[in-house]
Amino acid sequence: MRFRVLGPLSVDTDAGEPVVVPGAKVRMLLADLLANRNQVVSADRLIDDLWGDDAPANPAGALQVRVSQLRRALNDAEPGARDLIESRPPGYLLRADDVDADRFAELAGATDVDRLTAALALWRGEAYADVADAEFARAEATRLAEQRLVVHERLAEARLARGEHDLVAADLAELVGRYPLREGLRAVQMRALYAAGRQSEALDSYADLRDHLADELGLDPGPELVALHRRILAQDDGLSAPPKAAIIRNSLPAQLDELVGRAEALAELRALLPRRRLVTLIGPGGVGKTRLATEAARALPLPDGAHLVELAPLPSGDPRIAEQVLDTLDLRETAGASVSAMDRLCSALRQRHLLLVLDNCEHVIESVAAVVARLLRDAPEVTVLATSREPLGLTGELLWEVPPLALPQDSALDAVRRSAAARLFAARAAAQQRGFRLDERTAPVVAQLCRRLDGLPLALELAATRVRALGVQGVVDRLDDRFRLLSTQQRDVPPRQRTLTAVIGWSWDLLDDADRAVLARLAVFGDGCTPEAAEFVCQADLDALARLVDRSLVVLDDSGARPRYRLLESVAAFCLDRLDDADEVRARHAAYYTELAERADPQLRGPDQKRWLALLDAETANLRSALVHGGGLRLAMALSWYWYLRGRLTEARLALATPGDPAWEARAAPWRTGFALLQGDPIPPADVRAALAGTTDARAAWFAANAVLETSDLPLASELLPAAVADPWTEAAVLSSRAMIAHASGDLVALESAATRSAALFAELGDRWGRLQASDWVGGLVEMRGEYERAADLHREGLRWAEELGLWPHVCGKLSWLAWLAVQTRDYAQGRELAERAYHLAVEQGSPSAVVFAELGLGFAARRDGKLDVATLHLTRLAEQGRSETHPALYLPMVLVELGYAAEQGGDPAAGLALHVEAFEATEAMGAPRDGAFALEGMASAVGSPEVAARLLGAAAAARLASAAPVAPAERDETDRVTDRVLAALGRERFDALVAEGTRLSPGEARAQLCSQVSSPTRAGRKR
Repeated sequence: MRFRVLGPLSVDTDAGEPVVVPGAKVRMLLADLLANRNQVVSADRLIDDLWGDDAPANPAGALQVRVSQLRRALNDAEPGARDLIESRPPGYLLRADDVDADRFAELAGATDVDRLTAALALWRGEAYADVADAEFARAEATRLAEQRLVVHERLAEARLARGEHDLVAADLAELVGRYPLREGLRAVQMRALYAAGRQSEALDSYADLRDHLADELGLDPGPELVALHRRILAQDDGLSAPPKAAIIRNSLPAQLDELVGRAEALAELRALLPRRRLVTLIGPGGVGKTRLATEAARALPLPDGAHLVELAPLPSGDPRIAEQVLDTLDLRETAGASVSAMDRLCSALRQRHLLLVLDNCEHVIESVAAVVARLLRDAPEVTVLATSREPLGLTGELLWEVPPLALPQDSALDAVRRSAAARLFAARAAAQQRGFRLDERTAPVVAQLCRRLDGLPLALELAATRVRALGVQGVVDRLDDRFRLLSTQQRDVPPRQRTLTAVIGWSWDLLDDADRAVLARLAVFGDGCTPEAAEFVCQADLDALARLVDRSLVVLDDSGARPRYRLLESVAAFCLDRLDDADEVRARHAAYYTELAERADPQLRGPDQKRWLALLDAETANLRSALVHGGGLRLAMALSWYWYLRGRLTEARLALATPGDPAWEARAAPWRTGFALLQGDPIPPADVRAALAGTTDARAAWFAANAVLETSDLPLASELLPAAVADPWTEAAVLSSRAMIAHASGDLVALESAATRSAALFAELGDRWGRLQASDWVGGLVEMRGEYERAADLHREGLRWAEELGLWPHVCGKLSWLAWLAVQTRDYAQGRELAERAYHLAVEQGSPSAVVFAELGLGFAARRDGKLDVATLHLTRLAEQGRSETHPALYLPMVLVELGYAAEQGGDPAAGLALHVEAFEATEAMGAPRDGAFALEGMASAVGSPEVAARLLGAAAAARLASAAPVAPAERDETDRVTDRVLAALGRERFDALVAEGTRLSPGEARAQLCSQVSSPTRAGRKR
């Protein structure tokens, strides 16, 4: 019997007579058996394929009737053919030796035009055309359709080599129109058009592909197409020359689909193989070693071809490697010969110039190594390309590690499109679900999926098969159950690659018990570990770890300052299920990282700060795991300063909230309070005092007191700051806090003393965070003195330190300081730019105080640049926040003054005056005379009486002189504007006299005079 599936299903007798197969269900049954020919198909599966959810009352009986009808039809056409269908538990098997699809596969491996043409001539339409919608036929039909396209490409290549440029271009036009996204077809068509002198049409074809990819998949052309496009644009003469001579013999499997994301790897291997006789591709299971090897071998112009030797079917440790190679090369044993298979192989290949691709060597590694060593010695023209999860360990072997596909750098659409991993997933998902495309909606989810699957091609392809049923978000949501999720029903995939479990289990089964135990223990680490950590936690020596690296189960990452062992996420998940001593391993893990954090804590306050920050950064995942599995409050305390430096306030609070030993509870109380205050929690002063009661830890006391400063409660902060400290670091930190208090109150003498001493102590200690902190107040001091360029230099230096250390909340602060200075010196565009950078970073870091400082710059820059709507938005938000706090915020007076100016400029001087008066009252309550001067100048600007305005200007000038606070250039613009208006109204003599009167008034007296001569602002006015 001859079975034909490359088109509508049909059967012929050996004499060529057609066989009539009655009934749709009988034809579906035949198609199902043909799709699984020479394999047993269970009765349950056949019933499900034929009827689905609409099965008859007696499904087993109904199936048996259809089988009998099919047997009868075959037997009526050709006696004895009923025996082709065998009953075998648990179902049925169709013996089919003459199937057009098998003949096609045989011809598809050829390279000559005649055989490739004959292969395509077997097709009469779409494969399984009349049952193609059935689930059981879909995978097989898709595979055959893909193989057909590959043959079209290879035939076009062969004809192109014969110079049939115009004919190839004409033949491909219709095919490209039907498959516009097929990059392989496009490449051949573009080369044919260019070789035929039709360069513009070749470029148009590329543009058409680019548009289709963007519109339908959200992708760009692959790198090979991009390179071809560039060569056409450059009119590369090499494109017109025929390719190198075709391989004479070749037993590589036909290319079934396009290789995605490996253009650079292919180019490197193809350049390497002619120069090296033994190259071993190593890497974890599912990384794509076999596919890369066959594609690299396919293009090599060797007289005796390239041949794939499949070793996976051999049992573990099987010595019959030479026999397997002989079978692949179709070199039969001579009758009566007594020579060994190895001798016959060497004799046969001694004069042959060919490439052997030895695939899946790891389970027969010793036997393979012996055969390859002999071939390299006795067959000098033979090249070996091996794929294995561990090296062969031979002299002259070049190890070429196949990496996972490149992951998206971030979740933005352009970054995802550039990722090889995402391109592969998108291509395979689109093949399963026509409506799938990579766009703004799917890109973040695809990026997450690629990262969770470590860029492993097999895992990505398995995940793509689930998109049709679950959607890409559904696939990601189920990755915690990845071993049940990631499987395929594709029948042409080897069993070891049909599930992710099988892929990893293949390597696991090759390990001895001791190495399995070490591998399972490594799974407790998050994001890898150092060799020292692996030895301690896994109780393993470096030899065991090296063996696991050699077997591609553990990745050695030496890209950073210290080497790290890593497991792919899927390998770690597999191993955790097999960890027999989890409690003991996790206890050692927690102990190791607790000791590490305690060693790191003092180093974070000295010259090695940067190195230890980086070390703890690298161990973030392990530290979090250790907190959950035994580290507790002891570990949380050791990490508190690290978390503060990194701005991880929420993480610190959650960890410190863990119940623990009473002694640790007492030690943790000041830190808990400090972190809560830093995040804006309202904590009564009594509770703050209680948290510090009895503490002997001066650093913890300083931390909580310094956090109180963020609430603007200067008296409480002054009270809580340690008065006498034993160590220089805490002394420097306390002085920095006292400098902040002096800055807020305008006490320049105290500010200079505290800030400069703090900076000097931190410099002696080599603590760049401390120097950064002190530079805020040294810079604030020189800014108050009017030395703006020097202040900017100090803050720029601090910004560099903060960026080098990765202290992002402090980067926000330094950007905001620089924005403030830019505003004060009238560079409003620069001020807005710096403040916007600071604001976005502060929001990202979740730092409330940094957000406030950045928004100050945004509001001030906008108001002084005439953008009143923007200014009012920012300033009103800040004013409302500052008023709502238990203690009016330190920034509130200056915000109210600025908002008052905005109201006045917007045509509402009464509202402006109310805001300036409110600002003055706040400065009086705070004891901030410098800010009081600003408020007096604001009142002078808004008051209607020129006489009152002149006296207020005099009082403001006297207040500035008393606080040694010169007018900044931007502030001078405001005072000059008011002065010009009042001077014009009063005249010089009267103006000077009234200003002189004002200088003899205290700020409070000036405010009282305003109240006596102008209607007092209402409470409602103050709230505007």
